[in-house]
Amino acid sequence: MTTIGIIGAGEVGSQIARAAIAAGYSVVIANSRRPETLAGLVTELGPSARAAYAREAAAAGDFAVVAVPLKVVNDMPAEELAGKIVLDTNNYMVWRDGHIPVLDSGEKTVHELRQEQLPTSKVAKAFTHIQAPRLLTSARPAGASDRLALSVSSNFPEAVALVTRLYDQFGFDTVDNSPLSESWRTGPGQPAWIRHAHQNREELALNLRRARRHAPA
Repeated sequence: MTTIGIIGAGEVGSQIARAAIAAGYSVVIANSRRPETLAGLVTELGPSARAAYAREAAAAGDFAVVAVPLKVVNDMPAEELAGKIVLDTNNYMVWRDGHIPVLDSGEKTVHELRQEQLPTSKVAKAFTHIQAPRLLTSARPAGASDRLALSVSSNFPEAVALVTRLYDQFGFDTVDNSPLSESWRTGPGQPAWIRHAHQNREELALNLRRARRHAPA
């Protein structure tokens, strides 16, 4: 059974864990506190889940999900994530993160910074423009007329392939919006962000083309 290491047990991390277990994965999940503080969540998730510290979750995962905001100084376990595909669910929110000049200027995207902080990992932007509860409520089988699409961005084709497979298993189609330098196209306020609950593959591709650079929200 493939194991996903999930760093971050808030709404995004916990919903990804629920969807992953429903799709047949096992999960090792961590928060910023001690593993025992996740006892209730792990009990709910069942025998395919366990709690751990972030470094342990990173080491245990065949691939990893980072469901916490990026810090200017890296706080992710880079050594344990080395060589692994890392799905970054973060969005840059000035009201939460403060101003980061290189992001404000558009010189880099938040996901490019994550890649720089994890230089031996293969970062993919994933799950960034869907409300976390919809991972379960909006899932549809392949070919369904109302199946939604999500985007992925990465500098590594193998990371795109993994996310595409994972999206399909979770009940969503994929639009490849690579490389990471293009990941701003699904950021807060962009058409793909605004229409997240209503877009199929063709509509998402169109909304990605409609994106325009602007100051982050």
